[in-house]
Amino acid sequence: MHHLGRYFIFLGSLFRNREKMGVYSKLVLDECIQIGINSVFIVSIVSTFIGAVTCVQTAYNLVSPLVPLTIIAVIVRDSTILELAPTITCVVLSGKVGSNIAGGLGTMRITEQIDALEVMGINSSSYLVLPKVLASMITFPMLVILAGFLSIYGGYIAGTAADIITPEDYISGLRSDFKPFSITFALIKSVVFAFLISTISSFKGYYTAGGALEVGQASTAAVTNSCIAVLAADFLLAQLLL
Repeated sequence: MHHLGRYFIFLGSLFRNREKMGVYSKLVLDECIQIGINSVFIVSIVSTFIGAVTCVQTAYNLVSPLVPLTIIAVIVRDSTILELAPTITCVVLSGKVGSNIAGGLGTMRITEQIDALEVMGINSSSYLVLPKVLASMITFPMLVILAGFLSIYGGYIAGTAADIITPEDYISGLRSDFKPFSITFALIKSVVFAFLISTISSFKGYYTAGGALEVGQASTAAVTNSCIAVLAADFLLAQLLL
């Protein structure tokens, strides 16, 4: 409870005595490149292979000749949009982005750069953390959209290359019984996950105390806590919105 209360106080400090919004514009763009653009490669690789594996394993479990092959594409589409694209992508990003944020802020703390900002009268938590939170909430939905597309396309490539399903059946399955709210749900989850990952990682890094060893411990704690928060929020959002 002590850490939870400290976390909510930390969130409140992000919006007190903050700088003018014009100050944050360049910082947010820099963080978008650091958080979003630099994560495109790992997200692309992971999502493509997840889609391919989902297609192959779904086909392996279809043993009844009465089940149409189009159901493979339906399962790949629904599992990708509802769960794999937003959740797996954000779990991967919690490791890459979360550790980066916690390590950067932890290093600034132990080298007294954050103390220097405080001496100059700047709200260091708002100046350093708020751009990261905003950039995460902007770029994570974009990465989730990319992951969803590549996952479905990876399933298409794997299914057609392995002669599991014809291209016509795959496209027909993608179009059957599609619920547009699934896209909205995935984007809502990505924004919530982005907020959790960026704030938890920033909290762990901002309150680092000690030396280089503690920075590593803060990065590890940021990743593990972010993953737990993402999975818990995934369950709550599914219960509330579906």
